[in-house]
Amino acid sequence: MENIKEHPILEIPERKKITFTFDGKELIGYEGMVISSALFLNKIKTFGHHVKDDSPQGMFCANGQCSQCNVIVNSIPVKACMTPLESGMIIESCNGLPELPAIDNPVNVGDSDILDTEVLVIGAGPAGLSATKILGENNINVILVDDKSNLGGKLVLQTHKFFGSQEDVYAGTRGIDIAKTLGNIVQKLPTVDVWLNSVCLAVFSDGLVGILKDNNSYVLIKPNYILVATGAREKMLVFPGNTLPGVYGAGAFQTLVNRDLIKAAENIFIVGGGNVGLIAGYHAIQAELEVIGLIEALPQCGGYKVHDDKLRRLGVPIYTSHTIISANGEINVKSITIGKIDENFNIIPSTEKTYECDTILIAVGLNPVDEFYHKAKEFGFKVWVAGDAQEIAEASAAIFTGRIEALKILEEIGIEVREDIDELQNFAELMKAKPPNPIKIEMSFKEEGIYPVFYCNQEIPCNPCTSVCPQEQIETIDDLITQLPFFKGEEECLGCGKCVAVCPGLAVILIDYRKDKDNPFVTFPLELTHEKLEKGKKVTVVSNEKELGEFEVYRSRILPEFPKTQLITVKLPSEIAKQAVAIKLLKSVYNEPIEVYQTSFTEDDTIVCRCERVSVGEIRKWIRAGVRDFNELKALTEVGMGACGGKTCTPLIEQIFREEGISIESITSGTKRPLFIEVPMGIFAKVKDKE
Repeated sequence: MENIKEHPILEIPERKKITFTFDGKELIGYEGMVISSALFLNKIKTFGHHVKDDSPQGMFCANGQCSQCNVIVNSIPVKACMTPLESGMIIESCNGLPELPAIDNPVNVGDSDILDTEVLVIGAGPAGLSATKILGENNINVILVDDKSNLGGKLVLQTHKFFGSQEDVYAGTRGIDIAKTLGNIVQKLPTVDVWLNSVCLAVFSDGLVGILKDNNSYVLIKPNYILVATGAREKMLVFPGNTLPGVYGAGAFQTLVNRDLIKAAENIFIVGGGNVGLIAGYHAIQAELEVIGLIEALPQCGGYKVHDDKLRRLGVPIYTSHTIISANGEINVKSITIGKIDENFNIIPSTEKTYECDTILIAVGLNPVDEFYHKAKEFGFKVWVAGDAQEIAEASAAIFTGRIEALKILEEIGIEVREDIDELQNFAELMKAKPPNPIKIEMSFKEEGIYPVFYCNQEIPCNPCTSVCPQEQIETIDDLITQLPFFKGEEECLGCGKCVAVCPGLAVILIDYRKDKDNPFVTFPLELTHEKLEKGKKVTVVSNEKELGEFEVYRSRILPEFPKTQLITVKLPSEIAKQAVAIKLLKSVYNEPIEVYQTSFTEDDTIVCRCERVSVGEIRKWIRAGVRDFNELKALTEVGMGACGGKTCTPLIEQIFREEGISIESITSGTKRPLFIEVPMGIFAKVKDKE
């Protein structure tokens, strides 16, 4: 059993153990947990084998998008990541579809119910919840639909504190707590009807939307207005071994670890240095998993510098201008081979290194889940889009865009809106902007009094420290949210530590020279242990570049407003105090590369279509033969015809076209499927009892 028993941020609930069988073997899981997590709990990462080449199949997205985790439950194929575990379930590996009965009894087919609503909101993540809150507070009838069992979307995976402003997007509050706050508000609104475990299947030209409600009944909704807030799906990369069990998206990892409390790996390697990859690495360390390294193809990580700094301070090697060459192993991941790349993204010879790991997290960006929006527009619905379905950005930006689009719907309905939507839109663009390059700051210290020191050096939208200071002594230049904070010093700092505890980037410390100018007290934030550190315990003090030595804890406290962030005070020599930015509990241990690796894959064997096992080589062959129509490519190779409906492979194939010198504008796009999510025919047809 590999479950997380202690965590510095997450509460570990009492969970009821239940039994089930997988391929005839009795196993133990927890009631309500999805099947994929129950299998990982039992150290099972291979869920079946593909009928085409017997390749091992495992999980990739854990979000119902890719169909890689299919298993057979009571003779019916289901997505393991979306199907709750039940006691006594008979689960089998998916090695192809189960046999259909030779003769089936006739059944009665029922009519689908049709429900009217003013607004249908698809997706209960940060954008959908924010929008529903605005609509419900204006007494608009709303049906809010989400395919998960809890409100919040990706918020329920986010144990870190949010950036932005406290007033607008709950800055300084953890995503898991924002989900609870917004969810509680929405569920209490009398005009809002929340449908969880309910999948939006399709929008139709007659103005109806099909919903698989509670995973067991088909309902048609006729909305006057639709807001699509369906979020994003993870991008994949093309590299040898990319479909091995153990290669999966960073979001899937966060689902296993932060939502389902599964120790999903022993040691991980992360591909991608945006915020998703950097944050996933920090989440892994919080769950006491070893992060072997992180690679980023660009010369510097694209995520917030404070996230980058957090990993470096904790000893995670970050290799910029590097790419993955291969994932190695026969039935699951055993190692990763990486290499350094030049300015043209070509691998520099003799720079290849291989590191042992059992999990590779792909965090190379997201694609919007926007099919519903485009189809609804095509059919003439009055439809809006928010969050990542509108544009990929931080969850704090999704909260903001959900609010804006809800206000636009209110205007369309004819309700007077008092807020300036154009002004809000400008602020949203600020929230969605890519982070600028860090600023080199010369730190200055006055060796007297007590005051906060700010180690944030990137102009990103974030100012919760200015909101929590009880003396209003922390400001930004011209009160702009993207400007770096500073301590005015017009009044003596109280030393309350609120600015240290609230900072999402853990980039604020408190330095106190009042008792000893040569050995000041320095207070740091800590989120890496659930146990309160006792006075006298030794911790490692670090700068952003190196370890500065071991020192004893002088004081440990937890503020009521920030119950999961410890404030650790350490007495340091003055010169070390001027370099110190954080503490950690363990010394860094650097993994050495192994000398030899073997992979059975070549570049042309590398899979681009996971569902139909179509290789890069086959796609290139037909492109070079003159194919420019995605539908023709589909007919020739079956690419895009699998259970995921081409969601994962289409962007990869477009990339191959570009690599072959063919512009996307010159390609005929493929015909979209009428159904975006598969559904058992019996439910879809409202089958009643048998005759």
